[in-house]
Amino acid sequence: MRPADSLPDKCMARRSFEAAAASYDQAAVLQREVGSRLLERLDLMKIKPKRILDLGTGTGQCLPKLFARFSSAEVVALDIAWSMLVRARKRARWLRRPRCVCGDAERLPFADGSFDLVFSNLTLQWCTDLEATFRDLQRVLRPGGLLLFTTLGPDTLRELRDSWRSVDAYSHVNLFLDMHDVGDGLLKTRFADPVMDVERLTLTYPDVWKLMRELKQIGAHNVTAGRARGLTGKAHLQRLVEAYERYRKDGVLPVSYEVVHGHAWATSDEISVPLDRITRR
Repeated sequence: MRPADSLPDKCMARRSFEAAAASYDQAAVLQREVGSRLLERLDLMKIKPKRILDLGTGTGQCLPKLFARFSSAEVVALDIAWSMLVRARKRARWLRRPRCVCGDAERLPFADGSFDLVFSNLTLQWCTDLEATFRDLQRVLRPGGLLLFTTLGPDTLRELRDSWRSVDAYSHVNLFLDMHDVGDGLLKTRFADPVMDVERLTLTYPDVWKLMRELKQIGAHNVTAGRARGLTGKAHLQRLVEAYERYRKDGVLPVSYEVVHGHAWATSDEISVPLDRITRR
């Protein structure tokens, strides 16, 4: 469980992603790489989905390869930010257009059993109640359908988080769930055969300013409920810069990302009872 002040403010997150749509593709280096790796994992899955949900599609970076891989499937792209969906639709205009739906991953506007595959790249970390999200995903998947996703673990941005802690007590960096908590959430919501693993990636930056600019450009800057509400003063920012300098190595500053990969299969609510167990009173 995450402390209440570290949970995402959903209204703030929506506004942040709306504002970031124009700059997202230029700055989303990590998202593009992780999405490519997630698509490669489909090579191991023997599935032929008829209907796919790209959950948290953003600007639709993964849509072209989903269309290419599953040429006869209908693809639905959902995102909380309408401006992201506009760009996703333009990206796919020379392919079959996805059906674009503006909605919240925690309150899916779809009928039960609507999809054979839910594909989600770096979206679930923005959900405030992951178990409730998994229950809804279980609902919209057909029995035997696949949930394939990436999310972020607690070591993500640890250098930035630790540096801010030396400045003040506010929540400045989004906090993410541990891989084991995500796996437990899948089991509690009746997903079958969950498989979880972690990749650790490091990006480097010349200074803290470029890092924070890129986080804002992709809409991933601090949107926690416990964030400071006023403007951060120059003195605080200078202390942050000085605190982060202790991580500098070979002339650059490292930024850690803990990428959690997971997949699991939807189950059915139906209960099977052998005929020889049925008796008449």
